[in-house]
Amino acid sequence: MTTRARDVMTPDPACCSHNATVDEVAKMMVQNNCGEIPVIDAQDRVIGVVTDRDIVCRVVAEGKNPTGHTIEGCMTQPVVTVPVDAPLDEVVSAMERHQIRRVPVVDESGCCTGIISQADVARKGPEHEVAERVREVSRDSGRSRSGIF
Repeated sequence: MTTRARDVMTPDPACCSHNATVDEVAKMMVQNNCGEIPVIDAQDRVIGVVTDRDIVCRVVAEGKNPTGHTIEGCMTQPVVTVPVDAPLDEVVSAMERHQIRRVPVVDESGCCTGIISQADVARKGPEHEVAERVREVSRDSGRSRSGIF
C-alpha cells in the first residue's frame, strides 16, 4: 500500500490571511507549536506561507515593527504545495527539489487541508527510507541564505 500525503500530514493546520499582522502570526506559531503558517485567501486557497525564519529575516532583522506590518510583506511566494493524494515519494521529492522542510497539503480546489513537515516524514514514513529522505531535504543546495545566520 502506497503511503499518501493524507497519511502523514498534520490535518487542519493554523492558517492566516495576508493582512494578519506579523505579531499575530508569531503568536499563532507559539500557540500551535509550529514554524510555518500557510497564508490563505478568502476561498481558503493557499497563496503563500510564512515561516519563523521569514519573520526573523524580513521583519525583525530589518528593524520593522511586527505589530505594524502585515504578513503580506514577508510571506514566501510562490508557494509549493502538494495534493492530498500525492504519494509520499512525490511529497519528499518536492521538498528535496525546493529545499523546504514543510509543505502545505491541498485538496482538488487548492484549499489547505494539512501540512507535512520533515518531522512528519521521519515519524510516519517508511523507516528504511527516512534517514536518506531527511538528509536530502536538509542538503545544502549552495543557495545563499541571507548572510545573517
